[in-house]
Amino acid sequence: MAKVIIIGAGFAGHTAALYLGSALGKKHEIIVVNKYDYFLFVPSLIWVSIDHMKPEKVHFPLAPVYKKLHVNFVHGRVTEIHPDEQYVLAEEANGGQKKLSYDYLINATGPKLNFEATEGLGPKGHTYSVCTLDHTLQTRDKVVEMFKRMKKGESFKIVVGTGHPGATCQGAAFEFISNLHKAMEKEGIRDKAHLTWLTNEPALGDFGVHGLKERRGKQIYTSEEYAREIFEEYGIQWQIQKGVYKVDEKNIYWEDWDGNKGETPYDFAMLIPQFLGVPMKYLDKDGNDVSAKLVNKAGLTLVDAIYGLPYDELEKNPDAWPAVYQNPDYPNIFAAGIAFAPPGPISRPHTNPNGMTIVPAPPRTGMVSGIIGRVVAKNIIDLIKSGRMTHKERMTEMVAACIASMGDSLWDGGAGTMIMYPVVPDNRRYPNEAGRDLFVTHMERGLAGAWMKRMIHTTFMWKFKGRIGWSIIPE
Repeated sequence: MAKVIIIGAGFAGHTAALYLGSALGKKHEIIVVNKYDYFLFVPSLIWVSIDHMKPEKVHFPLAPVYKKLHVNFVHGRVTEIHPDEQYVLAEEANGGQKKLSYDYLINATGPKLNFEATEGLGPKGHTYSVCTLDHTLQTRDKVVEMFKRMKKGESFKIVVGTGHPGATCQGAAFEFISNLHKAMEKEGIRDKAHLTWLTNEPALGDFGVHGLKERRGKQIYTSEEYAREIFEEYGIQWQIQKGVYKVDEKNIYWEDWDGNKGETPYDFAMLIPQFLGVPMKYLDKDGNDVSAKLVNKAGLTLVDAIYGLPYDELEKNPDAWPAVYQNPDYPNIFAAGIAFAPPGPISRPHTNPNGMTIVPAPPRTGMVSGIIGRVVAKNIIDLIKSGRMTHKERMTEMVAACIASMGDSLWDGGAGTMIMYPVVPDNRRYPNEAGRDLFVTHMERGLAGAWMKRMIHTTFMWKFKGRIGWSIIPE
């Protein structure tokens, strides 16, 4: 009997658990260790943050789902991985400790939210977040309070974006600022807010994926034009190429690409932090630290990528991106979603004269996480059944769709839909300026997107609950 441990139950880990439980759960032991006892549908936290969706609509308990799939659940967090002896130590939520042995291990923890890397950032500092349920509820309460004060005549300077030179997840920030605009417009208080978009993007609409381009007839339409059209229509100012290093009660301090220092005043700010790997100890049988074999300096799990290439070489080598997300030194350890270490950024990095590198990290959330979770699970199923892996999908081969809500109403709301293929440009297959298929890559916005966004919420909550037909719903 094989034993498989999955650390984390977000999009990547939970997807892997569904496939592994369905295929192996009756004959083998599948264990999920997660610090929360619930699954959280993170994309819909945006609606919770503006008080347009009840929090109970975006999460559900994990144990009942895993029980019917013959998956064991441990409510806790892994603190140590012992790869030579093939076991992990987990601190349970009730205070106990468990030693869990494995034949295969998947690290799908998601990120450590590194608010500490930026002085004054985050819920313990001066800014707000939509990265966890608790953070989102704090943000919601502040937004509700702010709206009440606006209705009494107060005005607010609102800043949304990234709070670190290397932060990613610009999509979540973009969706938040769009929904905030729509909500204030609906409440008749939009004139009481000055909205600013503040990010580390090289260009407006870069989103950490080197921007998008699509062919429209004989013309090339870009995500920079797309984002500019939205922001100009919504009256949102933007400040890009900024690396935030400090926040106090009144100002956000940054350096720009040219090394200039500046500040952006605010009354309310929602800024995404840097994402790191979740801290754990990696020890051999003698208790020695073997983390260098397993994780990079950011704590992200090393996999079958080519690391250390300069950006210009990485850009020309799509095979530098991992295919099976397997650690080379310990081939029974895999990583999925944000937990795997990418070989480098997708957007071109820039180091300013002061030595600050300003570039979004590669986004690996949502659909991308789900796809990788499936690939890893399918390969472990292969290894257990036949001893050889048959599934692979590099991010240079992967299609991804992002639907950013712009008001949740199904009657007068909207959403921005962006499809990119592949996620990471492949100039070898697509020798154009974008490195992508210009006909598949697509951007549009409108009411249809709002319906699609709501349909995705309903459909994926069904899928993640492991209900009938879950496996035919694509990641």
